[in-house]
Amino acid sequence: MLKFIHGADFHLDAPFAALTPEQARQRRSEQRQLLERLADLTQSEGAELVLLSGDLLDGGETYQETVEALSRTLGQMKVPVFIAPGNHDPYAPRSVYAGTAWPDNVHIFSTVQPQAVELPELGCVVHGAAFTTPQADRSPLLGFSAPRDGRLHLMVLHGDVAGQGRYGPIDPADIAASGLTYLALGHVHTCSGLQKAGDTFWAYPGCPEGRGFDETGEKGVLVVTAADRQTLSARLAPLSRRQYRLVEVDVTGMDSAEEALCAVLPAAPTGDCCRIVLTGQRSFDSPDLTALTALAQPCYFSVALRDRTRPIRDLWDRAGEDSLTGLVLRQLKGAEGLEERDLAARFALAALEHGEDPCP
Repeated sequence: MLKFIHGADFHLDAPFAALTPEQARQRRSEQRQLLERLADLTQSEGAELVLLSGDLLDGGETYQETVEALSRTLGQMKVPVFIAPGNHDPYAPRSVYAGTAWPDNVHIFSTVQPQAVELPELGCVVHGAAFTTPQADRSPLLGFSAPRDGRLHLMVLHGDVAGQGRYGPIDPADIAASGLTYLALGHVHTCSGLQKAGDTFWAYPGCPEGRGFDETGEKGVLVVTAADRQTLSARLAPLSRRQYRLVEVDVTGMDSAEEALCAVLPAAPTGDCCRIVLTGQRSFDSPDLTALTALAQPCYFSVALRDRTRPIRDLWDRAGEDSLTGLVLRQLKGAEGLEERDLAARFALAALEHGEDPCP
């Protein structure tokens, strides 16, 4: 049996441009702490191997303290660590990967063509390839076939399964033909769960910590256990310190936006990043987003509010218009024997105001 950790897309030193400069500095510091949690997880799980599938670095400005933390923490893991550079952190002569003295247990793949490292003590072979430029329009798996020699064959890659772009597009048919036991992928920031093509298992772990509201919820790395070539299991091990959350607040029937907001705020500060969207029909004036933000701020690391409410109005107030909407409403209002007249008017307005007639 072989147990290993599969992580990807750490994007260390991301700019966090949506946050204040001080918050952004704090988040970058917390990203470096994420590495320590990865090392702790490797030890507590008894993992024998770590596979990191690219974009460990965000690719903009990389701080020396981040490189030092990465090198130091990977060395502390005391197990083989394999890195496949991605499109944000490609391997190049002047890259961090080429210019840093890495611990002996760290192997960084440096070529577009897959390389192989044998680990006889673990009964496995680790294959891998690297982005050497920010874009790659050829599948790194094209034509690859692992030998069927009874060993576990793992591969660590950065690429886009079924993608048509320039970030290592990988055809599922190539995965099925690869002969691999497990393909450890990076690039997609959502955990895919364990997938299978042919006899080959593959997965994206997603990013270990969100950086924006397109990366909401719990994040982490995969803990993978291979009993043999046909029997694998994988589970997500959370690593994120903060989460990005999207919260919708319906103000319909409320006396104020403050009342609606207070009903959903957590009882204790969460430390998360939250976007609160006000929705529904309101019987009060437009919400004061500045005041509402100040009310919510103590509950979160950062918070932003959006107003998508609309004022309550008389269903029939456009019936006098010289428009298609006015005509339909007059017909409905004057129709005899029509049950659910108000409901019919609501459906008609919803269709018309998002179609032929402009929204008021």
